[in-house]
Amino acid sequence: MRFTLRQIQVFVAVARAEHVSRAAESLALSQSAASAALAELESQCAQPLFDRHGKRLRLNEQGSLLLPYAVELLDRAAELEGRMRGEQGLGPLRVGATLTIGNYLLPLIVSDFLQAHPESRVQLQVRNTATIAERLLHHEIDLGLVEGQVVDAELHTEPWVEDELVVFCAPGHALAARGRARVDELADQPWILRERGSGTRETFDRALRHHPAGVVPRLELEHTEAIKRAVESGLGLGCLSRLALRDAFRRGSLVAVEVPELDLRRRFSFVWHRGKYHGAALRRFVADCRAFTAGARRSDEIPLPPVA
Repeated sequence: MRFTLRQIQVFVAVARAEHVSRAAESLALSQSAASAALAELESQCAQPLFDRHGKRLRLNEQGSLLLPYAVELLDRAAELEGRMRGEQGLGPLRVGATLTIGNYLLPLIVSDFLQAHPESRVQLQVRNTATIAERLLHHEIDLGLVEGQVVDAELHTEPWVEDELVVFCAPGHALAARGRARVDELADQPWILRERGSGTRETFDRALRHHPAGVVPRLELEHTEAIKRAVESGLGLGCLSRLALRDAFRRGSLVAVEVPELDLRRRFSFVWHRGKYHGAALRRFVADCRAFTAGARRSDEIPLPPVA
């Protein structure tokens, strides 16, 4: 076995950065040292692992096949190093979550996790579903918790807990008193919606696919709280997870509008790369997530502290 862990580190870093100098910077190496390590590894493989496009390097077919094994090797080596140092913790964990999960569930789950394992470290990124999937494919995060559908042969998805979107409006809106509407009544309404690529928007668009009238967004926003504020101010209707709206409905600052014709159900899911090594931290965190939502039929039934 002639390759070194340093060579594997450089290979993985270049695969993520698609650039030798940026990879070298992330590893605190000189560019020449990183280039030499990569060249030696490719020499041992007897074939290139990247396609070169100027200064940009993209994994070729052989490199793509090797990347999951290289990431797993580094993960296992990190665990081994920790044990050799006498560390008892679970190790670091990089988690990516979509907005509803990341804003309303993960802060509480991560807090409990770190209190139980104070020696551990969690890096949490909150992005939309498409971005989480992309970062999983590049091995930039260990685990994704998403609201939308992820369809990629390299990614494995497991169900977590059911969720449901709901149309909502300001208390002064014409639909607020009725609390119900037909789909055809929604077509001419101004809408404040999440951006394309988000799981929330995907579920909303899918629910409307059999209704030719559709809706035209007046405003598209990336943040749940911004959509709630815009709807509260009377700019139009919105559609978000019941979980994100639970406290606003309780306060009366927003009102649910039930639309029986629309199927707005979806599922929160765990996602990871099929080649991902499941270390102790990842296994424990997934178990904690499941325990946190145990007994809840739907996400808005999870017992959470109310927000004033």
